Amino acid sequence: MASGKAIDLVKNELPVYEESVVLSGNVRTGLVLVDIVNGFCTVGAGNLAPRVPDKQISGMVDESTQLARVFCEKKWPVFAFLDSHHPDVPEPPYPPHCIIGTDESNLVPGLQWLENESNVTLRRKDCIDGFLGSVEKDGSNVFVDWVKKHQIEAIVVVGICTDICVLDFVCSTLSARNRGYLTPLKDVIVYSGGCATFDLPLHAAKNIPGALAHPQELMHHVGLYMAKSRGANVVSQVSFGASNK
Repeated sequence: MASGKAIDLVKNELPVYEESVVLSGNVRTGLVLVDIVNGFCTVGAGNLAPRVPDKQISGMVDESTQLARVFCEKKWPVFAFLDSHHPDVPEPPYPPHCIIGTDESNLVPGLQWLENESNVTLRRKDCIDGFLGSVEKDGSNVFVDWVKKHQIEAIVVVGICTDICVLDFVCSTLSARNRGYLTPLKDVIVYSGGCATFDLPLHAAKNIPGALAHPQELMHHVGLYMAKSRGANVVSQVSFGASNK
């Protein structure tokens, strides 16, 4: 883990001013869950899963599950990405993970109920960026179609990893929005408590050929900072209010 002084220095020099958001029916809002699958979240489930219980990851799962339940109770649209790879198609620099047909590529146990919800769209993707992973062979995009079908004006994004799959998806979505491909989408909201990343301290990375150090708290902050710098609204609290419609 990075030293407390290093983390404090980064947070002081690159602060992320987090807000709060109240969601209501006045703005059509969708929830996007990024890769909350066993292969990234369940202890011992695979090469990229945590080796021991991880507070940040388990907290992300809990927060995401609570949000998903409220969205489903309200029948608001939910889009869930599931990292799913073919065994003969590598994704460097990462080792094999979340292979299609294995439990690694399935939603964590606490979210498997989503598969039976009528307002939920599941998308298996074979790349880091879910926006690109939504492109079909005919050039259409499942995520873009979902936004347009439901006339979504704002999305709340949660999942793992804050600085990798979540960040890549957020950046591509913001670029597509800016180019007018995602009308009527306006706001991309990243809920910090609903995001997490993995921990690979420097001393551990040194023993893995080709690995880069990835201190969890520091890289989580960097991911949030980069998302905000690209135009996302990073929030520390999500609540629900009554609609005026």
